[in-house]
Amino acid sequence: MRLAVIGRGLWGAAAARHLAMAGADVTLIGPTEPADKATHNGVFGSHYDEGRITRKNALDPYWVGVSTAAIDRYHEIERQSGVRFYTPTGAAMVGGAAFMARVEVGRALHDVPCDMLDHAALSARFPFFTFPADFTGYHETTRAGHVSPRNLVAAQAKAAQGFGATLLEATVDGLEERAQDVVVVTDQGRRSFDRVLVAAGYNTDRVLGRAPSLEVYARTVAFFEVDEAQGAALSAMPTLVYDTPEDPYLLPPIRYPDGKLYLKLGGDPTDEPLTTDADVRAWFQAGGNPQVRDRLDAMLRRLMPALDIKSLSMGSCVTSWTKDRRPELARLSDRIAVCTGGNGAGAKCSDEIGRLGAALIHDKTGDDR
Repeated sequence: MRLAVIGRGLWGAAAARHLAMAGADVTLIGPTEPADKATHNGVFGSHYDEGRITRKNALDPYWVGVSTAAIDRYHEIERQSGVRFYTPTGAAMVGGAAFMARVEVGRALHDVPCDMLDHAALSARFPFFTFPADFTGYHETTRAGHVSPRNLVAAQAKAAQGFGATLLEATVDGLEERAQDVVVVTDQGRRSFDRVLVAAGYNTDRVLGRAPSLEVYARTVAFFEVDEAQGAALSAMPTLVYDTPEDPYLLPPIRYPDGKLYLKLGGDPTDEPLTTDADVRAWFQAGGNPQVRDRLDAMLRRLMPALDIKSLSMGSCVTSWTKDRRPELARLSDRIAVCTGGNGAGAKCSDEIGRLGAALIHDKTGDDR
């Protein structure tokens, strides 16, 4: 049986690895990262970056479960591929009583190991942060930190190829389902498969040729360059999610391809919808919203007033949301299934969501962990 996974992002690459490990004849289809986002006129991916938080605790217990399962396999993926993508810096979630009560539901359900810190303990452990006096926190000291989404996709794809998967560098324009197969129409020609899993992120609706189902929002991230001495001084800094209306997330100093160290902060004050392909393309090409960047700058200076920032820059990405804020994992027909809708939480748990997506078109992957 010939299987195809459409989408070379975090979920698609994970699905391809699980299918290949199960012995399937699988082809992973998607374009490479564009050399210049500002002039690229094709599809984009939000994994073109070096930092995503990975942790088990979350405000929704569902994400705790799938993230825990995925994190359990990080070392397996690194071993299979020889590509390092995971840095175990630890992770903290910090907030007021109502915020932490929500975190506690999933923490207790999945027995997440972490240190519970009152405000005094937070200040002592993380002197570089300044939190409101009523904030407490959970600090995951093990099996948490950050991943390079770019390297994680590369690792999944390389491991999949090691198990026999085929990689097709192409952009998918649509599907033609027939009685005996599914024709995948790409900019490199037409290919026939017995079953297809569509894991194309924000582009999923277009690939499926269906009415808009996903809500796609623009996101701006800010990058704060620090020097080597500042990076060393923040060696104990965990990733951080904390309780403010912008729902911000912060990553410690990470070395980017330009050789520099950057802290990364995300957290948009409003949801700005992107309703057409042209909207998404223009957003990625623009590289972010300067007003949001400046707002994030002010947020970080309040949170880390002693931080010595060398430069400030920004980047653009998108998030895709389902109506129920859970991944869309479904068989749409006997031959086509879908795996989409990261809901702003899809990086850390991507290997588990990919496994669940793979099971939709190849039953042997369903119970394998």
